Amino acid sequence: MAKNTGIQWTDHTWNPWQGCRKVSPGCANCYMYRDKYRFKQDPTVVVRSSKATFSAPMKWKEPAKVFVCSWSDFFIEDADGWRDEAWEVMCKTPHLTYLLLTKRPENMASRLPADWPLKNVWLGVTTENEDMLHNRVPILLKTPAALRFISAEPLLSKIDLTAYLNREDMETSPLDWIICGGESGPNPRPMDAEWAIDIKRQCEQTNTPFFFKQMSGRVEIPESLNVRQFPQQ
Repeated sequence: MAKNTGIQWTDHTWNPWQGCRKVSPGCANCYMYRDKYRFKQDPTVVVRSSKATFSAPMKWKEPAKVFVCSWSDFFIEDADGWRDEAWEVMCKTPHLTYLLLTKRPENMASRLPADWPLKNVWLGVTTENEDMLHNRVPILLKTPAALRFISAEPLLSKIDLTAYLNREDMETSPLDWIICGGESGPNPRPMDAEWAIDIKRQCEQTNTPFFFKQMSGRVEIPESLNVRQFPQQ
């Protein structure tokens, strides 16, 4: 699937800005911090990327999925002065599907464009444990979007998605896609395969697409988790 990235559930990554600050347990071993330190840069300082990088999607002519801000958070406050330009790039490239994955859903409502929702933008939140699941998903589900998803990665505990999947008594539309995986990089925190298997089971029961990315570290993916489904567009 990936074309210019190692992230299997996307084709491209696009970083109009870089840098972020840790806000929850999932951030503890952030790969962006490791890479920034290697280049002797401060990962907590949010900076606008070069003009070429900022406008890169304008050159991508084939339909593709684009993960936005893999080295930051699209809704981080520091980027308020640049975000309108990023929205403009997305509007001008309707053949691309943009995936915005945030750990700051409380910032979304006040930072969406006037013509929201955009048909080619999916919204998602990171849900590494039960606390983050129940803190972030209700905000996500109250926000209109072409498609809404979660990334339970790095999965740090068992989580119960029952309240947010396809149920007749839900007041809002359910989650459309579930991504799950363990932590990568050096000294990864362990993920119990049963946590992921349970999420997969919940998705099967509600016909929700499920994408399993990886186990923790170099642990081989068991056959029961060798599932990589995408939502229908």
